[in-house]
Amino acid sequence: MRENKQINQLYQQHPLLKKIASLKKVLWLNPFEARDKKVESFSFHKVLDAEQRLKRFSSYLKIAFPETEYCNGIIESDIKNISNFRHWLQKSGDVSIQGKLLLKCDHALPISGSIKARGGIYEVLKFAEQLALENQMIRLEDDYSIFHSESFRTFFNQYKIAVGSTGNLGLSIGIIGAKLGFQVTVHMSADAKEWKKQLLRQKGVEVIEYMSDYSKAVEQGRKQAELDLKCHFIDDENSQDLFAGYAVAALRLEKQLADANIKVDANHPLFVYIPCGVGGGPGGVAYGLKQLYGEHVHIFFGEPLQSPCMLIGMMTGLHDEISVVDIGLTNKTEADGLAVGRASKFVGKVMEPIISGCYTVDESFLFQSLRRLNEMEQIFAEPSAHAGIYGPIALFKNGQQYIERNQLSDKMEQATHLIWSTGGNMVPIDQRQQYLQNSN
Repeated sequence: MRENKQINQLYQQHPLLKKIASLKKVLWLNPFEARDKKVESFSFHKVLDAEQRLKRFSSYLKIAFPETEYCNGIIESDIKNISNFRHWLQKSGDVSIQGKLLLKCDHALPISGSIKARGGIYEVLKFAEQLALENQMIRLEDDYSIFHSESFRTFFNQYKIAVGSTGNLGLSIGIIGAKLGFQVTVHMSADAKEWKKQLLRQKGVEVIEYMSDYSKAVEQGRKQAELDLKCHFIDDENSQDLFAGYAVAALRLEKQLADANIKVDANHPLFVYIPCGVGGGPGGVAYGLKQLYGEHVHIFFGEPLQSPCMLIGMMTGLHDEISVVDIGLTNKTEADGLAVGRASKFVGKVMEPIISGCYTVDESFLFQSLRRLNEMEQIFAEPSAHAGIYGPIALFKNGQQYIERNQLSDKMEQATHLIWSTGGNMVPIDQRQQYLQNSN
């Protein structure tokens, strides 16, 4: 906890911080965003490498998870026009959204049903491949469906995987890790939903619960791994493998937009709105998109009023050295995947020249949006996903300065607004009904 004197100094340096502490919805525009500054701490080659590794594993995924057969073992989601919902969104925010409005449907990703599926599953697969190659069980040119065999499961059962999670990352790692045969332990914070813990236990995953928040769960996962040479710790705060797996989504989106005849160039800007917790998932996607589209893509992260860790970390430049608790916030939100008090320093630093800004959204909007999207588009996405949906309202209500500064005023009618959904299709029916009732 920071001293009052330090916090008061931060309030003077960053007047927006006081509004955040007072639970006012804000839009912060990133002054560090740069058109041509290169990211030196991460290489795009890792993303291309991840894409190839996921292709190698597609034959395994297709057999191990029959729900991926329709997409040939590639874990990807569609983009969808949400024209019915658009009318409610404009009315709700009292704004007029210029340009196309699309939803990136990561709530429906196969295997674990959230944005975390790509990164979490990718890091486990990379670890499995590394072990198999080192032990001469496979060659790169082999058919990877062999991973779906008792001999491989028996071999992997000698090894452990540990992770700290608020829920969705734990689901993705637990499901794929247990399927391969690893002993998986997921350290879960109090914010994690009970159904996620139960599902993991049903899959044979050990779940350890903590009454404190996400940071404690990650810390304990890290400690467990340090004590065991055969335990691989997946570090949600700092993992470059997770980040690379998330970033692969940008390569797939580029093809999806091209197939839909949607241009992204100087006259056709792309705006992307992504819910943000510790930062890995949205950070990876943002990095990939910026590498592909440069100054023509404009990326905003959405966070709950009580948990805007990326916003305050980037705005103050303190990153993981400041917690939302330091400014009097509770870090309590129904958007459990976003209930993170401290942002990833690694991701925050990488995002400095990349993202356009961050905004906050209140709980009541999350639930109203959840119900309306379900009614109007027959799409169910958990509360965390709806932090992304508020993005176009935040931009058109408070972002005129950004639009003018980037000389986009006369290009907005040709813009595309892409809302990046997160979790949803794994949520049990009774839990969905509770969420829908909360929105009344």
